[in-house]
Amino acid sequence: MRRLEKGERKQVLSWGLYDWANSAFSTTIMAGFFPVFFKHFWSQGFSAVDTTAKLATTVSISSFIIAMISPTLGAIADHKGQKKGFLILFMLVGVAGSAALAYIPSGEWFTAALIYGISMMAFNASCVFYDALLPFVARKDHLDYASSLGYSLGYLGGGVLFALNVAMYLKPDLFGFSNGASAVQFSFLSVAIWWFVFSLPLMFFVNEPKQTASSKEDWWTLTRAAVLAMKNTFLEIRKDRNLFIFMLAFWLYIDGVYTLITMAVDYGISLNFESKDLIAALLITQFVGFPATYVYGVISKRWGCRKPILFCIAVYALTVVLASQMKTPFHFYILAGVIGLVQGGVQSLSRSLFAKMISEEKSGEYFGFMNLIGKFASVLGPAIVALTVMLVKKSEYGLMGLLILFVAGGYLLMKVKEPA
Repeated sequence: MRRLEKGERKQVLSWGLYDWANSAFSTTIMAGFFPVFFKHFWSQGFSAVDTTAKLATTVSISSFIIAMISPTLGAIADHKGQKKGFLILFMLVGVAGSAALAYIPSGEWFTAALIYGISMMAFNASCVFYDALLPFVARKDHLDYASSLGYSLGYLGGGVLFALNVAMYLKPDLFGFSNGASAVQFSFLSVAIWWFVFSLPLMFFVNEPKQTASSKEDWWTLTRAAVLAMKNTFLEIRKDRNLFIFMLAFWLYIDGVYTLITMAVDYGISLNFESKDLIAALLITQFVGFPATYVYGVISKRWGCRKPILFCIAVYALTVVLASQMKTPFHFYILAGVIGLVQGGVQSLSRSLFAKMISEEKSGEYFGFMNLIGKFASVLGPAIVALTVMLVKKSEYGLMGLLILFVAGGYLLMKVKEPA
């Protein structure tokens, strides 16, 4: 890593490996096997419209709950100096949920949706505290690089495990499985192991922010203090016009990004693409995303964060328009490659731009607010897709409503002044 001191290098790499660790969940489970398994294994006998609505509802409820609790948890973590502690707690919940998915029998769609929803909440909550640690592992002039490195490691790590899981699914007999379903069930268990093992460097080598609260304070006192601090933080954000506009812009454009991440495979299934085509497209996104995301951390030295993010938003806007005209798996491959070029960039640079605009001491609280914004977007986006599909009865038009979110988000982002 360039121009990083030895201690900072170790912290940045250990921190970034958590992206490598948890991306196994977002890739193999969220984007890959869960939507397919949910439709064909746990929801046998239901129509594509019904399973799309159930999956979207699960994502929306999970996102709503974590959106409600993350700012308060972030404020408590700031007050107690326990960002890493909260991260580890939710990581363990997510690991347990991932492992549990391996043991849910066929037809139990409600149990699968419940466990998946809990695991999603844990995954997203751990990411709040992971993001909040960013200002503590790298200096301000290295934030873009550290953030992009984390996301690029996430694409590579998630892609490596997913490729192995896909091989097990396509050739189950070579790995000692009786059929593809058994291989997928073991894949859920492999995610739990991967997530836990590669979280260890962060647990051991990333320094805990200094504790500021008395250890004698009980949780009720801390919660009250956190709610008050959250209110004050909102007022501070509202007074900072530049930060406030950025958060509005982020709310809009990240809505579309998160919706595409969670609904892309389901969208392909609804167009009657085969599972192997959807899996190949996901692998394309992962392995294109690895080098592309790293490059964003390099070019931000010259172009900053705002301009590359605007470029990514423009590509997303074009993508949702072209997706409505998608007819063949080859089209899906092309769109997967295009998404791989911009997905990590918009996420990593949004994270580092936000980190530059806030104070380190309240990073947990502020990133809790950022998560609140993102998760409310995740509530709205899938709900719009589900409603659109149910109304028009055509899955290929489900993503078209996201266009206005990208346009409005990009317009507001153009008004944001990037810190020097």
